[in-house]
Amino acid sequence: MGKPTGFMEIPRTERHYKSPSERIQHYREFTIALADTEMSKQGARCMDCGIPFCHQGCPINNIIPDWNEMVHRGDWKNALDILHSTNNFPEFTGRICPAPCEAACTLNLTDQPVTIKSIECAIIDKGWELGYIKPQIPAQRTGKRVAVIGSGPAGLACAQQLARAGHEVVLYEKNDRIGGLLRYGIPDFKMEKHLIDRRIAQMQAEGVRFRPNSNIGTEISAKKILAEFDAVVLAIGSEKPRDLEVPGRDEYKGVHFAMDFLRQQNKRNAGDIVPEDIEISAKGKQVIVIGGGDTGSDCIGTSIRQGATSVVQIEILPKPPEKENKLLTWPQWPNKLRTSSSQEEGCERHWSVNTQSISGKDGVLNQLNAVKVEWKQEGGQWKMSEVAGSTFKLEADLVLLAMGFVHPVHTGLLEELGVERDGRGQIKANEKEYRTSLDKVFAAGDGRRGQSLVVWAIREGRQAARAVDEYLMGSSELPR
Repeated sequence: MGKPTGFMEIPRTERHYKSPSERIQHYREFTIALADTEMSKQGARCMDCGIPFCHQGCPINNIIPDWNEMVHRGDWKNALDILHSTNNFPEFTGRICPAPCEAACTLNLTDQPVTIKSIECAIIDKGWELGYIKPQIPAQRTGKRVAVIGSGPAGLACAQQLARAGHEVVLYEKNDRIGGLLRYGIPDFKMEKHLIDRRIAQMQAEGVRFRPNSNIGTEISAKKILAEFDAVVLAIGSEKPRDLEVPGRDEYKGVHFAMDFLRQQNKRNAGDIVPEDIEISAKGKQVIVIGGGDTGSDCIGTSIRQGATSVVQIEILPKPPEKENKLLTWPQWPNKLRTSSSQEEGCERHWSVNTQSISGKDGVLNQLNAVKVEWKQEGGQWKMSEVAGSTFKLEADLVLLAMGFVHPVHTGLLEELGVERDGRGQIKANEKEYRTSLDKVFAAGDGRRGQSLVVWAIREGRQAARAVDEYLMGSSELPR
C-alpha cells in the first residue's frame, strides 16, 4: 500500500453537485468531479483489508482495492485495465449505481467508506480522455452466430463479450435507438446518452451489428430468429409495470406510468417531437409521484425541470431510520433514509401512505384520495393496516406510477417461443448456465432475475455470454 495510514489521516471527500437553482434549468449532468490530486488522496483511504468485503458487496465483484491503489499512484492505465476486467461499462455504474460496495466497505463500520463510486467514474472518464479505450477485436472468428434480443445493460454486456470471443453477434432492439433502459429509462441529467453512443461505436468496431426498430415476436418472427442463429439470448428486461388498481384509475385522464413519462422527455432531449395527442407534461401541474424508489426520483427531477407547480411523492412503506445500526447491517445494504439529488431540488415526501381512489371532473383527475397505514409484524411477516380516521386528499393534475415492475412483457416474443416462466412470471433459467427451457435459448438480466440494478444486469450479461460461449465451443475463456 502506498499509504497504510491514509484512512486515518484523510477525510472522505465526494463529488458534489451544481446548485439546484442552476441544474434544474437543463437536462445535462450536473455532477462536479474531483481533481486528480484529490482522487489520489481518496484512493489512499483504502485500508487494504485482509478480507475486502467490497468485493462481495459489488455484484460484478470489482477488484476495488487494486484500482484504488493504482489511482493513489496516479497509474490510470493500470487502474482502467483492472476496472475493465470485471465491468464492461464503468461509465454507467459510476453514475447510476447506488454503490452497495461502499456499504460493504470495512471502513464503513466505524467511519465513512472509501469513495469507490467516484473513483470508478474518475478512472473510466480518464480512460476515455487519454485515449486508452480501444476496440478489442478478436484474433479469429468462430463462425458461430448469436442473436441478442434487447439492448439494455445486460444485452450490451453479453453482446460485447460474445463478440470479443469471436462470435458473430447481432443485437436486436425494438426501440428506435440502442440502449434500452439506459437510453429511455434514465434521465439525461443522471447519465447523458453520448456515453452509450461511444460504446456502440466501440462495439461496432469489435463486430457487433445493431438492429434497432426490430420488435422480435411482433414485427419479426421469433422462430425465424431461432432458425437463423446458433444461439439466442433473451435480454428483454422487466417492462410490465405494476399498476394502481383503485377506483378512478381508468376513469380520469392524467394517470400515467413513470416510464411513459420519462421516455418522452428523453426523446425530446434527443431532438424528437412528441405528438401532442400523446404528450405527457408536468408543466404548470400539481404532480404526485407514487413510489419511493429511483424511478420515482427520476420522475421528480424531470417534473421539476418541465415546470411543475408542485411535486409530492408518496410511499406505502414506513419512513426509514435516519441512520442504520452498522453493527447489525454491515456489510449488507442498509435500510436507511436517503435523499436523492432530485428530491433535494424540491419535493414533499410522505411515507406509510396508501392510495384509495382517484377523483376528477369532466373526465380529468383533480384529486388523489389516500389513507395513512401502519406496519406490524405478525407471525414473522409484516402486515399493513389502515389507520382509522387518517384519510386525506391531495390535489393533483398529474399522477405518475413509479411502483416498480412485475415481470417481463409476456405477449409477443415469450408467447411465440413458449419459453417456460417461473412463479413470478420471469423467464426460467438458472444463474449458472442461463439456459431456458428451449434448446439454444438463454436469458439474462431483469427478464430472468426480476427488476434490479444496472450493475446486476451487467453481471448477468457477462455470465450469460460465458455460458453461451461454453455451449457453442465446449469451453470458454471468458470471465464470469
